[in-house]
This record gives sequence, structure tokens and C-alpha cells, in this order.
Amino acid sequence: MRIPFRKMHGLGNDFVVIDAREVPVPMSARRAAALADRRTGVGCDQLIVLEPSGLADVKMRIFNNDGSEVEACGNASRAVGLLLGGTQSIETLGGLIRSEARDSGISVDMGAPRFGWDEIPLAYAMDTLEMPVGWEDLENPVGVNVGNPHTIFFVPDTDAVDLSRLGPVIECDPLFPNKINVNVASLVGPDHLKLRVWERGAGLTQACGTGACATAVAAIRRKLTGRTVRVDLPGGPLTITWPENGSIDMTGPATLSFEGAFEDADFPA
Repeated sequence: MRIPFRKMHGLGNDFVVIDAREVPVPMSARRAAALADRRTGVGCDQLIVLEPSGLADVKMRIFNNDGSEVEACGNASRAVGLLLGGTQSIETLGGLIRSEARDSGISVDMGAPRFGWDEIPLAYAMDTLEMPVGWEDLENPVGVNVGNPHTIFFVPDTDAVDLSRLGPVIECDPLFPNKINVNVASLVGPDHLKLRVWERGAGLTQACGTGACATAVAAIRRKLTGRTVRVDLPGGPLTITWPENGSIDMTGPATLSFEGAFEDADFPA
């Protein structure tokens, strides 16, 4: 049996999207990692499986390229929004979100951020706005959960941070029981941030939608910006709006690259 897929990306953060709403497609960590392999599989940062939902229009399952299943992915949410069109409610492990196709791009209501130490989660209680921890020159981050866990460091120059070395160290620190996404951000102008992200289970990517949301929220909480923020990632910009005590709105592009199919037997579940 041949299983069709779509290759999509949001600002260079790329996905293999499998529509399993009508014909089930079993997915395991081994199969997801094999499909995500850029040499012997299709190749992607994350693999997305769409399934029927009893709570929303569609259920979106998200697998990192190491095979781990995670709660949320902002860029993938925009890709799914583009694929389905119109306005859609989407069930994820991180909660219900909503996508809408607009002239300015695909907008996603990512839900309300969470700040409690046990909601991120951390291994023990602390202030999540000024976390009293550090790794070398990266100190006093902000902790935010936007469907998945993030820690955000504000630095003078994001490019000066050796994130490929420090990212995995922080990601796997015992302080973070579920591991963590690591963000380094710089303020480059009024309501304008530059961001690089080490993604939990995926490493450095061209863009991270949930990272942009978490970083914008952290900047707003620290009164570095207003409530609408442009976030520049290596792959391009996103616009993040967070009304007071409201849900995060993320707007940006999504692209269908190509369509294909693979033999079910070549990638056993």
C-alpha cells in the first residue's frame, strides 16, 4: 500500500504531513524518525499526522525528527491551516487551537500562555519571570508554556550564542522534567525581536512558531515591547499579538512544497 504525504514548511521549518482522517496510518516513534531522516526517508523537522477528532475539526499529532511525540508546533499549525483552508479548530496534545486563512497569511489562535513553575513544568518552585538559574553567559531566563515548554534568554546578540552547543545541555537539564525548548532573543527595535531556537527533540531549525509566541510573551511580560511584536527568525518574520489576559495570535506564511507517496512496507510502524 502506498501512503500519500505532503511536504510543507513555515519559514523553512519543514514538515511531512500525512492525512489519516479517512484511512488510518499507524505511527510509532521508529516510523516517524525513519520518515524524517533526510538521507534515507522523506526528510523533515517534524512529521504531522492528521486524524479524526471528537473535540475539533481535526486532530494533529506532532512527531519530532527523533521520533518523540510533542504537544504543539506553531509553524505546523499554520501549514495545517493552509492545507485545510477557512477557519479550523485543531486538537493537539497541548490543547485546542484555531487556524484562519487571512490575506496576511495563516493566523493561529495558540491559546493562553501558562507561567506556573509546575505548568511549564520545572523540577521545583521558582519565579518564572526571572528564573534564578544560568548556563555560562545565559542567565535569568523566562519560563513559558504555550502548549509546549519554553525557556527564553534575552541577550545582546543572538548570533554570538553557541546555541548548537548550549542548546542540548539546557534542553536535557534535570530542571526540566519534560525537557525544554531553548530560545535566545535580542531586542532590535521597538516591538521587534530577533530570535534563534534550539527545539526540543529537533535541534536548530529555521523557525519555531511556538518559540516566537513564547518569546514575544516573555518580552511583553518584561515590558520590553508592546503587545504586538515582530519576531525575526532565520527563516523569516512572524507577527505575534498577545492581548492582556488573552490568547496568543500568531500570523505568518505557510507553503506547500510538493506531494508524494511512500510504500507502507518500506517504513514499518
